[in-house]
Amino acid sequence: MNNILLTVSYDGTDFCGWQRQDKSDGGEPVRTVQGEIEAAIEKMVKTPLKLYGSGRTDSGVHAVGQAANFECPYDDIAPENYLRALNGLLPPDIRIMKVEKKDMSFNSRFNATSRKYRYFIQCGKPCFAHESRYRWFIPRKPDINVLNDMASCLRGEIDCATFAASGDQSLSTFRYLENAFFYWEDEERGLLVFEIQANAFLWKMVRSITGTIIEAEKKGMSGKDFKDILESRDRSRAMRTAPATGLFLWEIFFDGPVRHDRTSGASFTSD
Repeated sequence: MNNILLTVSYDGTDFCGWQRQDKSDGGEPVRTVQGEIEAAIEKMVKTPLKLYGSGRTDSGVHAVGQAANFECPYDDIAPENYLRALNGLLPPDIRIMKVEKKDMSFNSRFNATSRKYRYFIQCGKPCFAHESRYRWFIPRKPDINVLNDMASCLRGEIDCATFAASGDQSLSTFRYLENAFFYWEDEERGLLVFEIQANAFLWKMVRSITGTIIEAEKKGMSGKDFKDILESRDRSRAMRTAPATGLFLWEIFFDGPVRHDRTSGASFTSD
């Protein structure tokens, strides 16, 4: 028996999210990343196996470094053979980037200590056509100093109820945020990036935070105003939710500090 960890990249545009949903569309299965990879694994090893993801990205959200593991009953398959075989069986909008053997006690969901997302925003100038599926276009250049003044409020253990989407089923709305900040990846071309890392996220939390900060800056609000919105724990005070288009699950960490406290009972949902 082997415990196999996959690092997965995918274009989420044509998926109904990560998590397998066998009865979502009138009782018919819908296309999900987990479902496609499980089907490829079954073709490879000739037996159905369960894939455990580190986070559940929503419909349209992309990934550069999603992590997922499965337990395979065969000991004689080398990691490079999984990489080659699965990429040969998967559709072109999913790629396995890395394969590792892990201890049998390892679980990519429960062993993850934090998750990093990046949100890409195209500001003012048009992007190339092939990039438009992966960015949120806004018709202006925001003040990055104001954006980062707001983002600086997102540090430490925080009750994130303001940014929890209706229908979120987490047992706790507290999350531990490692960092959050904006930076210009290419200021001349207008490409702005928002990076945020936390032990876990509420449903649509990253998109809600991103949209609220961008809208608040547009309205001339300050970091103090954003802090008031955050500390209100009032969902009605959040502003627009940024579209899924620009959001990427960027990296999963397994070697950071374990954050328990009030988040210990929270389900590990992701944006």
